[in-house]
Amino acid sequence: QVTLVESGGGLVQPGGSLTLSCVASGNINTVNPIGWYRQAPGKQREMVGSITSDDTTWYKDFTKGRFNITRGDRDDAVDLVYMRMNNLRTEDAAVYYCNKKICWGQGTQVTVSS
Repeated sequence: QVTLVESGGGLVQPGGSLTLSCVASGNINTVNPIGWYRQAPGKQREMVGSITSDDTTWYKDFTKGRFNITRGDRDDAVDLVYMRMNNLRTEDAAVYYCNKKICWGQGTQVTVSS
């Protein structure tokens, strides 16, 4: 079992930036990557990107170099992952979730509006 807690969401103007955080705890010492997903109202949840245990990252095309996933502190108990989002667009507004194996966090809301 993995517990995931996201934070860092908020309201930002188009063109602005946010950094989301995901703290994973519990059974984190596996090869499963940590993934970032998002879900906008009325739409299906979609993957944004991921980071593996050896810090290899992968991104969906729509991030187009605007998003960057990095790993912060990690020990046997806690794994901290960030997602920096730059040049945000109105269509990036969604609830953002992190995921590991079958476990999900509660999500953090990102609103992009002028």
